[in-house]
Amino acid sequence: MALTLGRLSVNNGFRRSIHHMTLNSMKGQRFYSTISKEERKSADPGGTVISERRGTVMVIGINRPEARNAVNQEAAQRLTEELSAFDQDNSLNVAVLYGVGGNFCAGFDLKELAQNSGSLKLEQDVCCGPGPMGPSRMRLSKPLIAAVSGYAVAGGLELALLADLRVVEESSIMGVFCRRFGVPLIDGGTVRLPQLIGLSRALDLILTGRPVKAQEALTFGLANRVVPDGQALQVALELAEQVSAFPQLCLRADRNSAYHAVFDSSSFTQAMQYEFDHGLPVVVAEAVTGATKFSLGAGRGGTFSKSKL
Repeated sequence: MALTLGRLSVNNGFRRSIHHMTLNSMKGQRFYSTISKEERKSADPGGTVISERRGTVMVIGINRPEARNAVNQEAAQRLTEELSAFDQDNSLNVAVLYGVGGNFCAGFDLKELAQNSGSLKLEQDVCCGPGPMGPSRMRLSKPLIAAVSGYAVAGGLELALLADLRVVEESSIMGVFCRRFGVPLIDGGTVRLPQLIGLSRALDLILTGRPVKAQEALTFGLANRVVPDGQALQVALELAEQVSAFPQLCLRADRNSAYHAVFDSSSFTQAMQYEFDHGLPVVVAEAVTGATKFSLGAGRGGTFSKSKL
């Protein structure tokens, strides 16, 4: 059923499909586009979103530098397609999301909203389609790292919150800048931010819309790494390669269990049971092999060695 808010049309006009992924009995519902591999290969390299495969890492860039990488409808669709394709590709382990030209993302393109609100179509049912920023409603089965430079504000902050880890440059600014324009957080900002940094700090940002610099973001836990300007993408890629090198069934089982405990579990006991039930198959699949390598000497300087992570 379609709803109309002023000139803003809300309906189920997006083409989508729902894919159920099973990894050792771990199930998650996500949105996948119908874009083909051939269409992705022929995508315009100068388009609103660009992507590049580097081994087992997928690098995805928002490519609207003239608008501080504010996301329009086309970019939202392309981001959803790229992250969906990444999640379905068994040969890829980690994705890195960044902004081309010095800014991560300044949110949704308010100029497009003001000038073309009549053509803006949004899916009201969060289980049936992408969000205004594109992939914000997705629950990826594999890690996503955000390389944040410049501004990551409003919907751009919400995209950064979609990531598991955020590598942030020293001069970066994060914040709920949409507060001053009456634009609500409808891409997961009020859901993910309190879980990430706590309700009190989240409300400080949500209610005031104030800017947050990199060091404060690090103190909050909003940033995981702070790096010199110009180095976020490189450090994020190095981090992605290191994470990608670990046994993946174990990594994804632990990651999935952590998300389940935070967002889906009804109790401590249920969360503990979920962790054990989904971790046990990994013991057979990967842990025994890893323990054997360790006992044969491969673990010396391994498990207890210095890590670059």
